[in-house]
Amino acid sequence: MIVPMRKYAFLVHPQDYQNFLEDLRAVGVLHIQTQKDLPPPEQLSEHERRLKDMESAIRLVEARRKEDAEMPAAQALSTDEDPARRIWSLQEALDSDRQKLQVIRKEQQNMAPWGNFSSATLEHIAQAGWQCSFYTCPQRKFQPEWASDRYLFVINELPPDAHFVVLHPPGARPDLDAELLPAPARDPEALRAAAAELETHIAALEAQLDDFAAQLPALDGVRNQLLEHTDTEQALRHTITDAADGAIMVLEGFVPRPVEDQLQKVFENQPIVFWAENPIPEDQPPVLLKNGRFSKYFEPISKLFALPSYGELDLTPFFAPFFMLFFGFCLGDAGYGVVILVGTLLYRFKAKDDIKPILTLTHFMGAATILFGVLTGTVFGINLLGEEYAWLGDTRRIMIDSKQAFNLALVLGLIQTIFGLALQSINRIKQFSLAYGMPPIGWILLLLSLLDIGMLKMAAPFSTWTAWAGVALIVLFSMPKGHILSRIGKGLWDLYGITGFFGDLLSYVRLFALGISSAILGFVINDIAIQIKGFMPVIGPILFVIFLIVGHGANLLISSLGSFVHPMRLTFVEFYKNAGFEGGGKEYTPFASRKKQQDNHIQNA
Repeated sequence: MIVPMRKYAFLVHPQDYQNFLEDLRAVGVLHIQTQKDLPPPEQLSEHERRLKDMESAIRLVEARRKEDAEMPAAQALSTDEDPARRIWSLQEALDSDRQKLQVIRKEQQNMAPWGNFSSATLEHIAQAGWQCSFYTCPQRKFQPEWASDRYLFVINELPPDAHFVVLHPPGARPDLDAELLPAPARDPEALRAAAAELETHIAALEAQLDDFAAQLPALDGVRNQLLEHTDTEQALRHTITDAADGAIMVLEGFVPRPVEDQLQKVFENQPIVFWAENPIPEDQPPVLLKNGRFSKYFEPISKLFALPSYGELDLTPFFAPFFMLFFGFCLGDAGYGVVILVGTLLYRFKAKDDIKPILTLTHFMGAATILFGVLTGTVFGINLLGEEYAWLGDTRRIMIDSKQAFNLALVLGLIQTIFGLALQSINRIKQFSLAYGMPPIGWILLLLSLLDIGMLKMAAPFSTWTAWAGVALIVLFSMPKGHILSRIGKGLWDLYGITGFFGDLLSYVRLFALGISSAILGFVINDIAIQIKGFMPVIGPILFVIFLIVGHGANLLISSLGSFVHPMRLTFVEFYKNAGFEGGGKEYTPFASRKKQQDNHIQNA
């Protein structure tokens, strides 16, 4: 459900405004109303710029934090310091040194065939009036007679190449069928010294960055300070300052009705004038979702699409059970469901608090997978409906075959479609009037009547009359306001949309298709594993187990992804459309301290 809001307006003297904002932040329940038609700021403020730098710096050092490292006492940092700039300067120096070390390593690799020599030796050779040239060629191309009439010395003959040097007078380099290499700029000892110096400097930079990683609480404190400074700047930006010739400052915002007494207790005895009223649609109040113990875990899924507008129904509690069932239908293997359920239950013991709601959601998905796995008789790719499992006896009566699973997918699709239309009718009646809720009712009557006429044959000839009644509601109320001819024309055009309903219904066949594909792939994995076991009598059993674990693990991961994506598509495309979902709501973000926001997040989790 959407928490009802109250619109507040505050009239404050300019001298008291800063203290007013601090009190408002401490309460942490007011969502500030943004002023319309404000020109965008020409550039980011200093606090916003530093905030972006700090957030990126924190992400950088978070990756360096060791999970089991003992956290030292947080150092006192303030926004007057700029640890983000220090962190990035250290990282830039570290990246530069790593690149330099990489160049040296490459140079050492190229120098390895020449062995250990000194640059002083080359200088002595040059002083004696000789030039040293470096060559390499494939060993098969090297000709020993090259050394017969010149000073040629083979340095290395590691296959497949030969490396050699030739001493010759300056400007008289011999013409050999070999590749001439540039003379080394540094000898091996100089390279080793340069590499050691860089490694020492890199280690020092790494240690400094690790120190920052150990001080994440302090960095978070600086980030929170910058966030609050930025929030204050935004609050001042959306404050009306020209009221009463600048003698009064006005701030408007929205407060959830269940907590507005917290706000009133703080300001009722202060020299501040305020009043509250129920918002109108033009005010565009923010949206705060609050659902039950089950459906609240599906709120992150609904937020992936869009928040409902303030006047709409929150569809989260209505699609939640369908989404869970659809996931189980798509995955449809009881063994996989047990793995998901047990695995997430075990991980819950060491998971962080912000991860636990996601794990709870996964518990529901695992339970639904077990349910549909039992229903379809599938366990780790094994079909329990086969004759070899006849010993299960009456237990198999609850299981359904592929034809029944196909029909079940269509039935679930029809139920969700009809349910979505009913919600659309309720939503329209809630937002507008009874007349606006008639077309969805007409569609419900028409679809159910056509189903009875075409397949069920349970209510004839009554279903014929209800079908015409549905057509009448669609034709007459698709445009509740306007001339009768316009309304009829609009209604007749909307009747063409019945083809879309049949298309939506066929979309639910995906549930059956994904469930079958997952089961078939599991069967193939089992079949290949059995063949491996039979072909290799000695190590076959070991490979059999390994292949089963790897194969079913991969199938579980791939099938779980599809089992999440396709129900999400059915929800956001088919169900949301039939429910008349419009969206476009703004999330409720109160003007509050970071601690207050974290506490509210924990309470809502």
